[in-house]
Amino acid sequence: MNDTQLLRYSRHILLDEVGIEGQEKFLASHVLIVGAGGLGSPVALYLGSAGIGHITVVDHDTVDATNLQRQIAHTLSGIGQFKAESIRQSIADINPDVQLTAVTQRADDALLDTLAAQADLVVDCTDNFATRHAINRAAVRHQKPLVSGAAIRFDGQVAVYDTRRASSPCYACVFPETEHVEEVQCATMGVFAPLVGIIGSVQAAEALKVLCGTGDPLTGRMLMLDGRSMSWSELQMPRDPHCAVCGHRPAGPVL
Repeated sequence: MNDTQLLRYSRHILLDEVGIEGQEKFLASHVLIVGAGGLGSPVALYLGSAGIGHITVVDHDTVDATNLQRQIAHTLSGIGQFKAESIRQSIADINPDVQLTAVTQRADDALLDTLAAQADLVVDCTDNFATRHAINRAAVRHQKPLVSGAAIRFDGQVAVYDTRRASSPCYACVFPETEHVEEVQCATMGVFAPLVGIIGSVQAAEALKVLCGTGDPLTGRMLMLDGRSMSWSELQMPRDPHCAVCGHRPAGPVL
């Protein structure tokens, strides 16, 4: 690190759990963020400000006025712009050292397979089950840790799926593709604006913990928030040995 970086990241460096070694891991890391909306905004801003060296953001949607209630990376001047491009500019204004790749294509299986292979960690900030399962398949295939978040109305959840660990489930272990799950979106159900900030911030924290190997990440655990009472609960999630996605895959090395 140069003198400018030592100053910029000094509050991380002061932490025994991070230090210079952990900060250098952040600077050398590549994180794939899928979704640049309510969850993707705080995730990208915190990972960018924390000094993740390369961030790839995938989102084919554009900014509109209804997004500004909660998607804090976007502004009035960005209405009509691709969300991934809007986030790229927002991060550049905070930390120009970050290399940010904005991908404005729909996140399909082929694209996710290519991008997950290039990343050290994947963050799922999407709002539909089909895309979440596609992200999970790519993360499992390439043995990349996946930080998943969801938020609707006043309810949120965060989990870390890391199949490099033999006991850790993948997303499909917990939410099998064969099960019918009713899609709920904030366009019809609404969402409490700070909720996505809380959940997205936890996702960013979990991503940083996994990347620098500190603390106890939410691997195999789901943290659930009831925003009405601001109460948290935790669910233990075992791996399903018969899971169609990860059930027959051996655990990989945890670096």
